[in-house]
Amino acid sequence: MNEATEPAPTIAVRACAAIVEGNEICLIHRYRPDGDQYSLPGGLLHPNEEVPNALARELKEELDLNVTSLPDQPKLCWVQDQTTTRPGSNRPFRRIHLIHVVSIPRDVRHTMATCELDADDRTRVVWIPVAKATAVHLYPAAGEALRQLANFAAPPSHMMLPPITDQTYDWR
Repeated sequence: MNEATEPAPTIAVRACAAIVEGNEICLIHRYRPDGDQYSLPGGLLHPNEEVPNALARELKEELDLNVTSLPDQPKLCWVQDQTTTRPGSNRPFRRIHLIHVVSIPRDVRHTMATCELDADDRTRVVWIPVAKATAVHLYPAAGEALRQLANFAAPPSHMMLPPITDQTYDWR
Protein backbone atom coordinates (compact mmCIF):
# COMPACT_ATOMS: atom_id res chain seq x y z
CA MET A 1 0.00 0.00 0.00
CA ASN A 2 1.14 3.51 -0.61
CA GLU A 3 0.36 6.48 1.62
CA ALA A 4 -2.65 7.49 -0.45
CA THR A 5 -4.37 4.11 0.06
CA GLU A 6 -3.29 3.34 3.62
CA PRO A 7 -6.06 3.70 6.17
CA ALA A 8 -5.69 6.58 8.59
CA PRO A 9 -4.42 5.49 12.00
CA THR A 10 -7.11 4.99 14.58
CA ILE A 11 -6.83 7.04 17.75
CA ALA A 12 -8.51 5.56 20.82
CA VAL A 13 -11.10 7.85 22.39
CA ARG A 14 -11.82 7.65 26.11
CA ALA A 15 -15.02 9.13 27.53
CA CYS A 16 -14.68 9.89 31.24
CA ALA A 17 -16.39 11.94 33.89
CA ALA A 18 -15.69 14.22 36.79
CA ILE A 19 -18.66 13.11 38.91
CA VAL A 20 -19.37 15.69 41.58
CA GLU A 21 -21.72 15.87 44.52
CA GLY A 22 -21.45 18.99 46.62
CA ASN A 23 -17.76 19.87 46.87
CA GLU A 24 -16.52 16.28 46.39
CA ILE A 25 -15.51 14.31 43.30
CA CYS A 26 -15.66 10.58 42.61
CA LEU A 27 -12.34 8.98 41.63
CA ILE A 28 -11.02 5.48 41.15
CA HIS A 29 -8.04 4.96 43.49
CA ARG A 30 -5.34 2.45 42.68
CA TYR A 31 -2.28 1.66 44.77
CA ARG A 32 0.79 1.45 42.54
CA PRO A 33 4.40 0.61 43.46
CA ASP A 34 5.45 4.18 42.53
CA GLY A 35 2.58 5.87 44.39
CA ASP A 36 -1.16 6.30 44.37
CA GLN A 37 -2.99 6.67 41.06
CA TYR A 38 -6.40 8.31 40.76
CA SER A 39 -8.52 8.11 37.64
CA LEU A 40 -11.68 9.74 36.39
CA PRO A 41 -14.20 6.93 35.80
CA GLY A 42 -14.73 6.06 32.15
CA GLY A 43 -13.38 4.02 29.31
CA LEU A 44 -12.82 3.59 25.61
CA LEU A 45 -15.48 3.96 22.96
CA HIS A 46 -16.40 0.80 21.09
CA PRO A 47 -16.29 0.95 17.27
CA ASN A 48 -19.18 3.07 15.94
CA GLU A 49 -20.35 3.92 19.50
CA GLU A 50 -21.58 7.45 20.16
CA VAL A 51 -19.81 9.35 22.96
CA PRO A 52 -22.88 9.80 25.23
CA ASN A 53 -23.68 6.09 24.94
CA ALA A 54 -20.09 5.10 25.72
CA LEU A 55 -19.97 7.34 28.77
CA ALA A 56 -23.31 6.00 30.03
CA ARG A 57 -22.17 2.41 29.45
CA GLU A 58 -18.83 2.90 31.20
CA LEU A 59 -20.32 4.63 34.25
CA LYS A 60 -22.92 1.88 34.55
CA GLU A 61 -20.28 -0.88 34.20
CA GLU A 62 -17.81 0.69 36.62
CA LEU A 63 -20.01 2.39 39.21
CA ASP A 64 -23.58 1.16 38.61
CA LEU A 65 -24.47 4.79 37.84
CA ASN A 66 -27.41 5.25 35.47
CA VAL A 67 -26.78 8.69 33.94
CA THR A 68 -30.02 8.62 31.94
CA SER A 69 -32.00 8.91 35.20
CA LEU A 70 -30.09 11.97 36.46
CA PRO A 71 -31.74 15.40 36.55
CA ASP A 72 -28.75 16.90 34.68
CA GLN A 73 -27.04 15.03 31.88
CA PRO A 74 -23.23 14.85 31.57
CA LYS A 75 -21.68 17.90 29.97
CA LEU A 76 -18.54 17.69 27.83
CA CYS A 77 -16.18 20.28 29.31
CA TRP A 78 -12.62 19.35 28.35
CA VAL A 79 -10.64 17.49 25.71
CA GLN A 80 -7.12 16.26 26.35
CA ASP A 81 -4.75 14.69 23.84
CA GLN A 82 -2.31 12.06 25.08
CA THR A 83 0.82 10.82 23.34
CA THR A 84 3.08 9.00 25.78
CA THR A 85 5.29 5.94 26.04
CA ARG A 86 3.99 3.36 28.47
CA PRO A 87 6.39 1.44 30.71
CA GLY A 88 7.61 -1.69 29.00
CA SER A 89 6.87 -0.40 25.50
CA ASN A 90 8.70 1.80 23.05
CA ARG A 91 5.62 2.38 20.89
CA PRO A 92 3.68 5.62 21.22
CA PHE A 93 0.48 5.36 23.27
CA ARG A 94 -2.12 7.71 21.80
CA ARG A 95 -5.51 8.56 23.24
CA ILE A 96 -8.01 11.42 23.21
CA HIS A 97 -9.82 12.01 26.52
CA LEU A 98 -13.31 13.54 26.45
CA ILE A 99 -13.85 14.77 29.99
CA HIS A 100 -17.43 15.35 31.07
CA VAL A 101 -18.82 16.84 34.26
CA VAL A 102 -21.71 15.04 35.91
CA SER A 103 -23.42 16.57 38.92
CA ILE A 104 -25.36 14.06 40.99
CA PRO A 105 -27.74 14.37 43.94
CA ARG A 106 -26.63 13.02 47.32
CA ASP A 107 -29.20 10.20 47.25
CA VAL A 108 -27.72 8.93 43.97
CA ARG A 109 -24.19 9.05 45.38
CA HIS A 110 -25.19 6.61 48.10
CA THR A 111 -26.40 4.06 45.53
CA MET A 112 -23.11 4.00 43.59
CA ALA A 113 -20.53 1.23 43.88
CA THR A 114 -17.71 1.64 46.38
CA CYS A 115 -15.33 -0.38 44.21
CA GLU A 116 -14.87 -0.48 40.46
CA LEU A 117 -17.29 -3.20 39.42
CA ASP A 118 -15.60 -4.20 36.16
CA ALA A 119 -12.04 -4.34 37.58
CA ASP A 120 -10.59 -7.72 38.51
CA ASP A 121 -9.00 -6.26 41.63
CA ARG A 122 -12.18 -4.46 42.77
CA THR A 123 -10.32 -1.16 42.91
CA ARG A 124 -11.63 1.37 45.45
CA VAL A 125 -13.97 4.19 44.46
CA VAL A 126 -13.33 7.23 46.64
CA TRP A 127 -14.89 10.64 47.15
CA ILE A 128 -12.46 13.44 47.91
CA PRO A 129 -12.76 17.22 48.02
CA VAL A 130 -12.43 18.77 44.57
CA ALA A 131 -9.67 21.02 45.95
CA LYS A 132 -7.64 17.93 46.91
CA ALA A 133 -8.28 16.27 43.54
CA THR A 134 -6.43 19.08 41.79
CA ALA A 135 -3.19 17.94 43.48
CA VAL A 136 -3.34 14.11 43.22
CA HIS A 137 -1.71 12.00 40.50
CA LEU A 138 -4.75 11.97 38.20
CA TYR A 139 -5.47 10.21 34.91
CA PRO A 140 -6.17 11.92 32.66
CA ALA A 141 -4.04 14.82 33.86
CA ALA A 142 -6.94 17.22 34.33
CA GLY A 143 -6.19 18.41 37.86
CA GLU A 144 -5.83 22.08 36.98
CA ALA A 145 -9.10 22.03 35.03
CA LEU A 146 -10.90 20.64 38.07
CA ARG A 147 -10.25 23.94 39.86
CA GLN A 148 -13.00 25.37 37.66
CA LEU A 149 -15.55 23.03 39.26
CA ALA A 150 -15.62 25.20 42.36
CA ASN A 151 -16.99 28.00 40.16
CA PHE A 152 -19.02 25.89 37.78
CA ALA A 153 -21.59 28.64 37.23
CA ALA A 154 -19.20 29.88 34.56
CA PRO A 155 -18.30 27.70 31.56
CA PRO A 156 -14.78 26.28 31.38
CA SER A 157 -12.28 28.88 30.23
CA HIS A 158 -10.48 26.49 27.86
CA MET A 159 -11.95 23.30 26.50
CA MET A 160 -8.60 22.00 25.20
CA LEU A 161 -6.34 21.01 28.07
CA PRO A 162 -2.56 20.85 27.77
CA PRO A 163 -1.54 17.53 26.20
CA ILE A 164 -0.33 14.57 28.21
CA THR A 165 3.24 13.74 27.15
CA ASP A 166 6.24 11.91 28.56
CA GLN A 167 7.48 15.29 29.79
CA THR A 168 4.25 16.14 31.64
CA TYR A 169 3.06 12.76 32.96
CA ASP A 170 4.66 9.85 34.80
CA TRP A 171 2.99 6.46 34.53
CA ARG A 172 2.44 4.68 37.83
